[in-house]
Amino acid sequence: MSAPHFVPTVVKLGGSCLDDLDGSWWDDLARHGRSRPLILVHGWSKPLRRVSARYGEPSAILRDRYGNQSRWTTPEVIDDIKAVSTELAADVLAQLEDRGITAERLLGSDGLVRAGEGERWWWREKRLVELENLVGPITGVDTAPLKDLRPGHAHLVTPLARNAAGQEVNTDADRAAAAIAGATGATDLVLVTDVGHLLIDGEPVRRISSRDAAAFRDRGAKGGMRKKLRAAGEALDHGVERVVIGGAAVTELLDGRTGTVITDAPATTHTSGASA
Repeated sequence: MSAPHFVPTVVKLGGSCLDDLDGSWWDDLARHGRSRPLILVHGWSKPLRRVSARYGEPSAILRDRYGNQSRWTTPEVIDDIKAVSTELAADVLAQLEDRGITAERLLGSDGLVRAGEGERWWWREKRLVELENLVGPITGVDTAPLKDLRPGHAHLVTPLARNAAGQEVNTDADRAAAAIAGATGATDLVLVTDVGHLLIDGEPVRRISSRDAAAFRDRGAKGGMRKKLRAAGEALDHGVERVVIGGAAVTELLDGRTGTVITDAPATTHTSGASA
C-alpha cells in the first residue's frame, strides 16, 4: 500500500524580514503546518551583511548584460552563506519545534537543486568584463531528499545548488522556491517579504494576472520585486495555482486578506487597493 500524498505549502522567507517575524507570525505558520506539510526556503541578505560591511557595498552586486542583478559569489562567499545559514536555520527550526512542528534543514546543493552554467559577462565600471561568479540558474529539482512531506513536519531549504561541474553555487531564493513548489506539486507559493504588497504607480495591488505581472516586471519593477515577479511566473508555469507576495501572516496571505495574489486568471487589468 502506497504512502499517502500530501500537498505542501511552499513559503519563501525573505532574508530582509526574518528578524521582524514575531511570535504571532510563527504561531500562525505552525497552525497552518499542522494541516499541510511545509517547505520553507530562506534568504540570507540581511544576515550576510552583518558578517562584513563589504556585503552591503555596491561592488558586491553584479549586473549582467540583460539587466539582471546577482551577488558576486566566490568560494569565500559560499562559506559565509553557509555559516550564516546554519545560525539562521537553528533559529527557524527552534521556532517551529517550540510550536510542535518537527523540522529539518536541507542544503539545496545536497542533491535537491541543480543549476546550469552561470553568466560570465558582467558590467564593471561601465564595461562588460568576464568574471568568475559562482551563481547559476536553476535547471531542475530532485524531490527525493524531501523524504517526509506530511502535516506537522517542515523542511527548511538553504537555496544553494550544484552545477554540472559539481561546483556548489549560489542561486536566487525566490526562484528556488518557485522551482521546488512546481516539482512537489504545491498549489500555493507564498513569498514573505518586507513590503505589504506589489505597488504599481504607487498603489498597492491586491490581485493581478500572471500576464500583467510579467508586463510590469519588464517595464517598471526594480531589484528584488523584479525577481519575485519572475519567480511567480515560473511557479505558475510549473503548475502552481497561486503565488502570494506580502509581509503578513501566511494564513492571512493565503486567505487574500492582504498581500498581492498572482494567478493565471485571464484578467486584463489588476485590482488595486490595500483591502478587499
